[in-house]
Amino acid sequence: MDEHTENRRRIDIIKDPEFLDGLEELALDALRQRRELADAVETELSFYRRLLHGRMDLLAFELRRRSGDETRTLMDALPEILAAGETAGGQEGRLPSMLAPDLPEDRRRSIDRVLEDGFLVRLPQIDDQELNEIQSTLADTERDVSTKRKDAQHAFDTIQSEILRRYEEGSVDSSGLLET
Repeated sequence: MDEHTENRRRIDIIKDPEFLDGLEELALDALRQRRELADAVETELSFYRRLLHGRMDLLAFELRRRSGDETRTLMDALPEILAAGETAGGQEGRLPSMLAPDLPEDRRRSIDRVLEDGFLVRLPQIDDQELNEIQSTLADTERDVSTKRKDAQHAFDTIQSEILRRYEEGSVDSSGLLET
């Protein structure tokens, strides 16, 4: 990738139409590098999405508790809330390559600011209006992350299809080298 590309966010690189243009002309190694980038971004976004869902579940419980729809304390319900998040929104198909990906050192993105908010520590002092505002911010952020994740999945799937096409057509041998 060129110098201009190296300074761009990885999701912006993936979303750029040029990322998927002309795949059939690219060398197999270049395809694999692009697939690896799409996979890494998707894994990171999946991780962030799980964190957001966990916080949203905790806030939803607290709002139900405050309204009287729930009688347990947050601590009593915590194992159930966290366990429910493990299966909710499960994705068929590819499995994430790791549970906690290596995250970029420069953590100043909006998702990082949303997740760094220590609202759980302040929960008893937060009024219902602020809780609803936090829940809304989390939901908006989750929608944005989900959209970007779908873009990364689309890029991965498109590149994977091109690689598979080459194997099926016999233009790549079993070692992954281009046949002459």
